[in-house]
Order: sequence, then C-alpha cells, then structure tokens
Amino acid sequence: MTDDETTADRRDTARPARRHTRRQFLAVGGAAAGAVALAGCSAEQTGDGTGDDGDGTDKNTGDDTDGEDNGTEETPTLTVATYESFIDAPSVSPGEWLKDEFESRFDAELEWATPDNGVNYYIERERSGADLNADLYVGFNTDDLVQIDEELNDGLFAESGDIAGLEAVREGLRFDPFDRAVPFDTGYISLVYNGTQTEAPETFDGLLDDEHRGALIAQNPGSSTTGRAFLLHTVHRFGDGADGAIDGADGDTAYDYLDYWAELQDNDVRVLGSWDNTYSAWSEGEAPMVVSYSTDQVFADMEGADLGEHQIRFLNDQAYANPEGMAVFNGADHPDIAREFMSFMLEPAVQGEIAERNVAFPATDTADLPDDYAALAQEPADPVTFRYEELQGSVSEWVSDWERQFAGN
Repeated sequence: MTDDETTADRRDTARPARRHTRRQFLAVGGAAAGAVALAGCSAEQTGDGTGDDGDGTDKNTGDDTDGEDNGTEETPTLTVATYESFIDAPSVSPGEWLKDEFESRFDAELEWATPDNGVNYYIERERSGADLNADLYVGFNTDDLVQIDEELNDGLFAESGDIAGLEAVREGLRFDPFDRAVPFDTGYISLVYNGTQTEAPETFDGLLDDEHRGALIAQNPGSSTTGRAFLLHTVHRFGDGADGAIDGADGDTAYDYLDYWAELQDNDVRVLGSWDNTYSAWSEGEAPMVVSYSTDQVFADMEGADLGEHQIRFLNDQAYANPEGMAVFNGADHPDIAREFMSFMLEPAVQGEIAERNVAFPATDTADLPDDYAALAQEPADPVTFRYEELQGSVSEWVSDWERQFAGN
C-alpha cells in the first residue's frame, strides 16, 4: 500500500562528506493539530520477512530450535520490519547506520525484514493465524493504520507503552487515537519543479492553466503513498461531494476532487505508478514539475545539484503532512527490546540522522541537525492533513472512485 517515497531512494552514489556545526533543530511549524508520508514509505520491498536464516535457528529468540540447552544465554535478535528503501541505500538511507548504532549500545542484535508487500504482508499473516516473525514495524502512515484496523478485528499492533522521548514529538504528529503508533519522521507533499524551465503556479487552479499543459507528473494513489497523499490533499481542498455541492472556481458549479482531477486530465497530467518512476522521469526532463517532497533540496545539496533546478512550490501555501510511525506487533517475541528501540529512535542525535538519511523532517523538536538543514528542508505555512477518524471508511472509497474515473477517461 506504500511505495518508494524518499527523495534519496535507489540512488547509490555516495553522499559527499560534509561537516556541519550541529544544533537543535526547532521546527518552523508542526503539522496541523491531530495530524495523520514521508517522507518516505516504499511498496517496492523485498525479502520474506520471516526472520529465519534457514538453519533451524529462530532469529527472533536466538534459541536453538532443536531444544538443546548448551548452557549459554544467546544475544536476543530484534526483528524490525520496514520498507526496502529505508535500508537499501546505505549512503543515504538510515537502516545500516541505525543497526550499527543500536547494536553498539544495546545487548541485542538488529535484523531488518523487508517483505515485498510491506504492511499488507503482516495483515495477511495475521489473518491466516501465521507467526509474524517480527517484533515491530517502522514506516507506516495513517491510511495504512486505517486499513489495518478495517481488515483485522483485533488490529496488528500493541499499545506503545512507556517510550522515552515521546514528549518531544512535535505537536500534531501523533496520528493514532489508540496510542500504538509512535511517529519518527514526517514529510510534506509538494510540487518540485525545475526553475530554469518554468515557474510553477501558486494555486491548485493554476495547474489547470494552458501554460502548464502536460507539465506535471504525479503518482497513482492506488499504488503510491506520495500519490495518495496528493489525492488526499485535493479531497481536503475540494471535498468529495458527500455533503452536498461544493462551489468550484466560478462560485456556481458543483465541484469536488473528482471534477478537479478530470480537469487535470484534460490538461494532460501524466500519472505513473510510483514515486521512483515519476522522479526519474522528471529528472530526465520529461516534464518540468513533479509531485514530491519539500525536502528535495536536502538531497539535491548532497549531490551538488543546481538548486535552481530543484525548486519547491506549496500550492495555496499548503502541503499534505504525512508522518511515519512505528509500533510493536501484538505477540512480539521481544516487546521490551522493541520499546527500547523506539525510545532510541527518538533520541536527538538519532532523529537527526534519520531526517538526513531519509531526507525527511524529524518527528521531534529536539533533533540534532546541520545548521543549513532548516533552510533546505522547507515547511508550508499551512500544513493540512486528515485525522484517523476522517479517513475511516473513506480513504479506500476515494481512491477507488479516482481509479474508476481516471481509467474511464
């Protein structure tokens, strides 16, 4: 249900060595109160997530499965499930650094699991009564959590419990009303455009102008977290028509998000399957604008790119806030160590590393980040989002209606 969301995803070029004076990163403005992507989730994930190394050893417990007691206490293995791009590009992804740092400080080994279908893999295993073979999941957002709770009567996650550092999470990022999910970073979905080729419009209506015909590449909301967040922003902006007519730009015509997307289609918007597809097409000059993240200049600066070619536009001064969460699985083999890991993820130095390496905003207001990070990672004046309660029973219908209309047109 999620896709490859970080700007840095699948770029194996080594990050240029940089030295910065580090300081406490104070957010310009958090997500709206009660906020529900990332900056980065990925559905193009690999691995079976079983946590079994194939030699008869259960890597979740570290116990020899033949039952022989050798009189020694083995180091426990914490199995953390996540999306592939969180770990697959060590130069820009946080996974390898987190594993090394955690293992150097805690009496535990960390093993990553990256099943192809992400959270859906664990929904199916829970539904079938199979062992999850993982202790916690890192990298789901509000609509993922809504899907989990709609498909599983007893849910998938346990309450977060006592997590050190939770009080430092930025106002509005806590998106789970049942206190299971703990946010660890967040992203704002915006337009990224090549300022040497075009000047992006300032409003949603401006995207419909003739001068921007064929200029925008977006993602399919049915297969992309980024695309779904952009769709949700249009629903937030124009409504879904459920509560009666909503005035369009002319003030007279009944209008909703599907009408807006019909006009985007008429203006030759190009929709591809994933963030990776769209960003690659944009990078290759196939269109001057792409739906992406407002942290794009962070990665561009790492690569020594011309920032004039990586400009950010917040339509109507807004962007959709999409925090990522982590939570302990029900029935985890090592729930106490899992909670220690979540506390570790909220430490100021760790928050700073996650934000830089995942090209996102930290979830806390105490993260250690380079002095120039706040200038490169831009926040909207008016972040918008849907709460968990607002997405229940709605988000899947909004996406399905969009798919039917878009395919039909």
